[in-house]
Amino acid sequence: MARLELDSVTKRFGDGGDAVVAVDDVTVEVPDGEFLVLVGPSGCGKSTTLRMIAGLETVTDGEIRLDGSRINDQPPAQRDIAMVFQSYALYPHMTVRENMRFGLEESTDLPADEQNDRVESTAEMLDITELLDRKPGELSGGQRQRVALGRAIVRDPAAFLMDEPLSNLDAKLRSEMRTELQQLQADLDTTTVYVTHDQTEAMTMGDRIAILDGGELQQVATPLEAYHRPANRFVAGFIGEPSMNFVPAAVEGGALTARRATAGDAFRYPLPAAAADAVDDGTDVTLGIRPEDIVVDAVDVDPDHAFEATVEVVEPTGSENVVHVELAAGPSVVATVDGLQQVRAGETVSVGIPGDAVHLFDARSGSALHSRSLDSVDLESRRVRP
Repeated sequence: MARLELDSVTKRFGDGGDAVVAVDDVTVEVPDGEFLVLVGPSGCGKSTTLRMIAGLETVTDGEIRLDGSRINDQPPAQRDIAMVFQSYALYPHMTVRENMRFGLEESTDLPADEQNDRVESTAEMLDITELLDRKPGELSGGQRQRVALGRAIVRDPAAFLMDEPLSNLDAKLRSEMRTELQQLQADLDTTTVYVTHDQTEAMTMGDRIAILDGGELQQVATPLEAYHRPANRFVAGFIGEPSMNFVPAAVEGGALTARRATAGDAFRYPLPAAAADAVDDGTDVTLGIRPEDIVVDAVDVDPDHAFEATVEVVEPTGSENVVHVELAAGPSVVATVDGLQQVRAGETVSVGIPGDAVHLFDARSGSALHSRSLDSVDLESRRVRP
């Protein structure tokens, strides 16, 4: 195991005024054995960050340290790091056994019999023993991914780097491989940095997630912390599907009034005490509410937080229905309800926005001003390691 540290790491492409900042002053520490997921939209700098850790891109400013030793100037082969690529990167003319053994032959002085033992034991761990004498062209996508993982595992590195390794698989196989990767990483207990643009992968796999946007680190937190206590509006909108609802508003007399340009001036939402204490009167804010927190056709919602609405679209997914509604007061929002709850387009319904579930963000900076109430929920732990 190893501790991986990124200290004010910056990457610029080009010089002078034409330089493009791909990664901007990123600082994050990955403790021994942690599974950290770098997540963000395309072009946010996550793959560039991973490539700098691997040594495939140079670092413009800052330091990368592995177990306290600066590795900025070390060539990739000397970093004791193994990388799994999106494209699998298997040698088509070699068998599975030869592909898995190749890194050992090139980077270690292990005798041939010990190399073979490592390959055999890793193949057994990944359930690909029967594939060892086949070539990549004879394998399915999932089998190729297991071989790529095996080639990294046999090296017994200090850290694993994974660059969207599941993106070429179909949805069902991706789900299966997510589970297998989590179990495998927990068994190996090796420090791992995993890159994905898929926030579902990030939420389900990472001990912690690091969210990037425009090359800047937005938040590092456990998945539940990022979901329930986002640092800013970007994180709140990026993490979660369907996305959090946002309503631009102004604070007036302890209540929110939606801005005329976006939602009409009839929407008024009295703030609960905790939220009202977090903002000053006259402040421009953005109200945030998760779709699953919106109550559709419930009778026990505080009347001050209930609104008449018209159902515009219903998207059934089986376990739940995604309901798009337009409030009579102005804003349109998305709610998720149980799949057995009957809701039809065109219906008039009552929509409740519970006071203990609202988020508030600064309208200009996007910074979080208030998060939903979760006093009794532990957001620190995500999964139990064996």
